[in-house]
Amino acid sequence: MSLDIARKVLEIEAHAIRGLLGRLDERFVRAVDILLACEGRVVVAGMGKSGLIGQKVSATLASTGTPSFFLHPAEALHGDLGRLVRRDVLLALSYSGETEELLRLLETVKRLAIPLITLTGNPRSTLAQASDAVLDVSIPQEACPLGLAPTASTTAMLAMGDALAMAVLERKGFTEEDYAALHPAGGLGVRLRRVENVMHTGEQIPRVRPTTPMKDVIYEMSRKALGLTTVVDANDRLVGFISDGDLRRFFEREGNRSLSLTAADCMTRTPLTIGRKELATRALNLMEARRITALPVVDSEGKLEGVVHIHDLWTTQMF
Repeated sequence: MSLDIARKVLEIEAHAIRGLLGRLDERFVRAVDILLACEGRVVVAGMGKSGLIGQKVSATLASTGTPSFFLHPAEALHGDLGRLVRRDVLLALSYSGETEELLRLLETVKRLAIPLITLTGNPRSTLAQASDAVLDVSIPQEACPLGLAPTASTTAMLAMGDALAMAVLERKGFTEEDYAALHPAGGLGVRLRRVENVMHTGEQIPRVRPTTPMKDVIYEMSRKALGLTTVVDANDRLVGFISDGDLRRFFEREGNRSLSLTAADCMTRTPLTIGRKELATRALNLMEARRITALPVVDSEGKLEGVVHIHDLWTTQMF
């Protein structure tokens, strides 16, 4: 019995979302254009369950580069109306389109010339008639067996809100780097961490000159304990790289004369590098693809800025 009800709920809600596809037309494009042109904040408002969906839509907009906050309509009528200012956009969620608290905001919205976008199940409602863009989120039926609890209707609102946010994100050219800047903490923040946040810098970087004797190269590699050393010129530009593997193969090849040679004789002259602003996940992907354990970090002129080691990426629990 419980499984039958669950299946029916999911089928009804999936049908509600599929029903939105045929309503994606110039009205949706108009709503996206309004959001893109917003010079202030996108203020999202709704009562009850619509309000809860509105809070999530507002959070999604804010996290993807569109400044936004949620305004409770009832609180707005008791002093919070001052949060609305010119150049804002109001995104209203009301399935009936006749929510009294939202309708009472219209006078202020019109006085301040604030564009109004409405998500509603009633495109002929008072709220819809006052809007600059109306998105129809009507559904054939709720998933509630009693036909009372907002279920499929709130699912449709949430899906349309997500569609709006993602369309705006794409039109803005919002990137992974932009997303990382807005998500410095938590699981997302870790996965979007930049190389500069995990690399070794300063005295932690193993470095020698091309003329450094091999016995001193070995000492530097042992002292810094990263299993490698960079090779730099007098201007600190990267000219080579020596890994544990390079060192082992060098001694096998050169035998007893190895210690009489220099870093230039052992180093890889065109090592793979990465920039400090690259995502740490890209560094990990490069190392795994090339089967190496570290990457020198250089600037646009090839100057050494750090070293990122695969162990540093594993210990950040990126995955």
